[in-house]
Amino acid sequence: MKLEATRDLFAYWNRLRGERTAPERCDIDPVAIRAILPDTFMLDVAADFPIRLAGTRVDALFDGERIGSSFLDLWQRPERHNLAAVLDAVSDVASPVVVGASGAPLGRPPCAFELLFLPLRHFGKTHSRILGIATPVTPPTWLGLAPMGPLAIRSLRVVGLDEMLSATERSGEVRRRSPAVPRHPEAASAMGRLIPGRPSLRLIDGGRAG
Repeated sequence: MKLEATRDLFAYWNRLRGERTAPERCDIDPVAIRAILPDTFMLDVAADFPIRLAGTRVDALFDGERIGSSFLDLWQRPERHNLAAVLDAVSDVASPVVVGASGAPLGRPPCAFELLFLPLRHFGKTHSRILGIATPVTPPTWLGLAPMGPLAIRSLRVVGLDEMLSATERSGEVRRRSPAVPRHPEAASAMGRLIPGRPSLRLIDGGRAG
């Protein structure tokens, strides 16, 4: 994770989960993450991954409120199946995923973004919510002035259990738990399969078409 905002949200989520695979939705306190709240969003784990909540800077990127719309629609059409598979795996395997992406308004130079997707429980249900953050590597001059075009995936990395435990230990809260068992084992087994022509992107089977 390159950006401080991404690391801050991951550290907060990791502290909240404790010995669980993921924290509860009600555990999230907006005041505790108020500095990065404008860059955060929350998705429903459902068809097309509708946006449940979005921060002001996320809305500004796309020139309008996005609540209720499909998160997949913010991405280039060829990327949507891959991203749906990634989001399915975030819930299935209960592992955070970091995505590098790029996008820009028509006629503007592309801007690099770092996104983090984190699983959340909701009343004990594991496949319910995904907490995310989208932060530009360098804030673009056009932010809030022109709507950004569809995003493209540039890189993808699954955050493993060892890294989560290491982060917990560094915070002084040493925890131990069993690795998450995916609802769809084939999703976990396919994490290492490369997409031809995209050596930095890994496809996780089980995504939705479209």
